[in-house]
Amino acid sequence: MSIFNKILTLFRGTANEAGQAVVDKNAIRILDQELRDSASELTKSRGELTKVMAQRQLAANRGSALLAKRREYEGYVQGALAKGDEDLAREVAVKLSDVERDLQAEAASVQQMDASIGSLKTAIRSTETQLTRLKQQIDTVKATEAVQRAQSAVSARHSGASSKIGTALDSLERIKQRQEEQGARFEAAQQLEHEAGDGDLQSRLASAGLVKDASNVDGILERLRGPRNAVLVDATDTAERQKLLAAESLFGERK
Repeated sequence: MSIFNKILTLFRGTANEAGQAVVDKNAIRILDQELRDSASELTKSRGELTKVMAQRQLAANRGSALLAKRREYEGYVQGALAKGDEDLAREVAVKLSDVERDLQAEAASVQQMDASIGSLKTAIRSTETQLTRLKQQIDTVKATEAVQRAQSAVSARHSGASSKIGTALDSLERIKQRQEEQGARFEAAQQLEHEAGDGDLQSRLASAGLVKDASNVDGILERLRGPRNAVLVDATDTAERQKLLAAESLFGERK
């Protein structure tokens, strides 16, 4: 039973939190509706005030008529007494008594309605003041919310732009790194290919001035100035000179 009560309490708490979240999310809409409801009630209050004031005016009119009737009957009583007609005076006095009673009732009713009218006017003025202040506060809240929404949108766009710029910079950096790695691979492949033969050694010897290119013009002239059958001991006459001698020996034997 205790667990069941706790589950019920959990459901009530969850429902309360969900309801409060809905209220908070729609707070301005609720305030607007409450303002409209209050304005509607104020309109009804003004209608009730108008009705009471109309009833008061009717009661005042009846009171004025009764007052005139009272004065009329008083005159009749005084006239009858002046003539010594006691019975007539008493009969009119009975009527005067009814008029005075009705006059007092109307006076009491008018006084009561005057008090009600005063209270209604005070309440209406107070409500109007509160509604005016509430409307001003709601307008301020709406303006603040609009500004905050605009600031939030700008902040979100700036954050998104910054994130996109950061992502683009990261991508650019990765591309540069990949290109550098690819370039390094190409250079390494070329170096390995060059070192596989004697090109690297020959280029380094030529750079050091230790090897002469026997196939160029200077090499040919130097070779032809020397004895034709001289022994080739110059370290510079290597591959090309040997190829020429081999070709000469091969073709000379065929003659």
